[in-house]
Amino acid sequence: MKFEDLLLEIGGFGRFQIFILFILCLPRINLPMHFLLHNFLAATPSHHCAIPHQEAFVNLTMEEVLLISIPQEPDGTYSSCEMFSQPQFHLLLNSSLQPENNSIIQHCQHGWVYDHSQFTSTISTQWDLVCEQRGLNQATATFFFIGVTMGAVIFGYLSDRFGRKAMLLLSLVFSVIFGMLSAASVSYSMLAITRTLTGVALSGVSLIILPFGMEWVDIQHRTFSGILTSIFWSIGNMLLAMVAYLVREWHWLLVAVTGPCLLSIVCLWWVPESARWLIANGKVKQAQRHLLQCARMNGREDFTVSPESYSYISLFRTPVLRKISLCSGAVWFGVAFSYYGMSMNLTGFGLNMYLSQFVLGIIEIPAKMIMYVLVNRVGRRQSQAWTLILTGLSIGANVIIPKTFTSLRPVVAIMGKGFSEAAFTTVFLYTSELYPTILRQNGMGYTSFVARLGGALAPLVFLLDEVWRSLPEVTYCAVAVCCGSVAFLLPETLNVRLPEGIEDIEKPAKSTCRNLTENGTTTSTCPTHTKKKKSFLQII
Repeated sequence: MKFEDLLLEIGGFGRFQIFILFILCLPRINLPMHFLLHNFLAATPSHHCAIPHQEAFVNLTMEEVLLISIPQEPDGTYSSCEMFSQPQFHLLLNSSLQPENNSIIQHCQHGWVYDHSQFTSTISTQWDLVCEQRGLNQATATFFFIGVTMGAVIFGYLSDRFGRKAMLLLSLVFSVIFGMLSAASVSYSMLAITRTLTGVALSGVSLIILPFGMEWVDIQHRTFSGILTSIFWSIGNMLLAMVAYLVREWHWLLVAVTGPCLLSIVCLWWVPESARWLIANGKVKQAQRHLLQCARMNGREDFTVSPESYSYISLFRTPVLRKISLCSGAVWFGVAFSYYGMSMNLTGFGLNMYLSQFVLGIIEIPAKMIMYVLVNRVGRRQSQAWTLILTGLSIGANVIIPKTFTSLRPVVAIMGKGFSEAAFTTVFLYTSELYPTILRQNGMGYTSFVARLGGALAPLVFLLDEVWRSLPEVTYCAVAVCCGSVAFLLPETLNVRLPEGIEDIEKPAKSTCRNLTENGTTTSTCPTHTKKKKSFLQII
């Protein structure tokens, strides 16, 4: 008897599953608070070159000191990265007579002065990651996502090898350790290393939660459990805006977003290991103990399972799995690349960054509600493809729309963010259904690895604006549309049982079901299922 049949027999979505999902959703809140933390951790406030011997200008106002010391941009603002080599006192008479001789303009020689009205401190102000060092500031997010990328490979394999619960607990413990070490960083190098290791740890949390929860529920409630888990990401998104608004100092901000992991560690004590994983790996007695203890679930008919060893190579050994892995990898890259490209550009909404972050979280919730309906009506494949394509088209539309359309551009940007979140919500659910139980976490690990490559590259693409101002948006648009189109090549999984072995994936493509005619008699080679279903007590 298949595990799905057991869930149908005893009820695959009761109080026990709701309790499990609620506990698993708690660490889900923490994820966006770290994944999108770069918006506040590395925020760069207004700044200008520090002016030496400023006490010599006691008779001048601060505005006048800036006027004679800092060149102005065409829009009238003071330069952030340049200063006059000598005070230009003639500008006091006519400020419009900006010097045309560039030889008297030089890069900042004595550091920078920052506007602390919005932030007490960020890593930008702590280590002067501005101007020539601006790339290091953006690289902080890249280091984090490189860690997430490495963690996807590590925890994807380990959670299929040693179980979902143990690896989830391990990732939460290390998230707390490295998160707190990040907060205590005394140099940029230390922060870069600890943020990378935090990314490795949090990758396990991101990777395991949704498949772990889905393996406890039946077919009818898989979509609901996936959407519910995803909604808690949006809640964390909104909480990040509130926490960042209240905590303006970057050390304490890291402490504030890491601390809740401790609650998740405590609550995880009441979550049993995935019975589906235990059975697939031949640990039948432990699975029976969990099923009986929960009094909600059942084992399967014949538990004489011979555990096999699987690795990431198994994802590419057979033709159907190979196609699924290549296509789903491309989709994940496009989803993460466009999502983080939009989420890390809070200035494009015409609101202050705290309100922008909160709005981004709010608009994700209706997007998830709509996807709950769409993935059950039009299917996973069509929903995945079109949400990602529309994300790209929304980004591209804002390249074409003139900047004078100040009301239309934010609306299009918000629509794009909604489509982006819908694509991210769908890809977690869809991918969990594509891979068999024995390879599910390996598959999730591989696709998450590719996605985090996209997440790592996304913040660096902003630096392309020095080549062409619209090049970052054009890049996000092109990648999203191309990767969204690849989703049409994946199989549909709506109302399909979760595959348990590789043969469940490959058999539909290599059907040997046919009719043979011999001596006038027709015989069918199609398998028949005449076994009598055993009851719950008979199986246990």
